[in-house]
Amino acid sequence: MIFALAGSRRFATRCGCALLLACAMPLHAEVLDSSAFGFTVENRHVVRADPQTAWRALVADVDRWWPKDHSWFGEASTLRIEPVAGGCFCESDGERQVEHMRIAFVDPGRLLRMLGGLGPMQGMGLHGALDWRIEAVEAGTALTLRYVVGGYSTEDLTRLAPVVDRVQRQQLGGLVHWLERERD
Repeated sequence: MIFALAGSRRFATRCGCALLLACAMPLHAEVLDSSAFGFTVENRHVVRADPQTAWRALVADVDRWWPKDHSWFGEASTLRIEPVAGGCFCESDGERQVEHMRIAFVDPGRLLRMLGGLGPMQGMGLHGALDWRIEAVEAGTALTLRYVVGGYSTEDLTRLAPVVDRVQRQQLGGLVHWLERERD
C-alpha cells in the first residue's frame, strides 16, 4: 500500500507504536505455504473480549484500528466495512475512493470473508480470500486472520508471502490493540 505522510512526525510516531505493538504482542503468525503462484498466511491472537464485541469492532470500528499507513489515502481517509454479501471494504477521501475487497460471506460473530487483492496485489492482478474468524475460547476470543492469495505474476510470490504476513500481523495487531484498549 502507499505509505502516506512518510515525512510527518505523526507517521513516525504511529510506525514506532505499531512496531512496539507488533513486538510486544504474542501473535501467532505463519506463512503456511507458498509457491511462485500463490501463498497462504495466517495470524492468530486471543483477546479478552466476547465474540460479539470482537465482531462489532471488526466491522464497525475498522477506521479506528486499521493502520492508516496501510491505506491508499493515509490519515485523511475513512475506511468502512459493509458486513453483507456483496458489501464493500472500502476507503474514501472525498472523491478519491478505492474498493479494497468485496464481502463474500458473513456469519456475524463467527466469520467474515473478503475477496480481492490488498494493496499492491490489487494492481498486480492477484486475487485472494481473506477470512476473519472469531471463535469463543476459554480465555476470551480467538481472532484468526487467514489470507490465501494466488494468480499469475511475473514475480515469484514466495518472496511476497513474508511481507504480506508481516502486514497482516500489523493489521490483526491493530484490531487486538483496539479491543484491549476498549476493555481497559
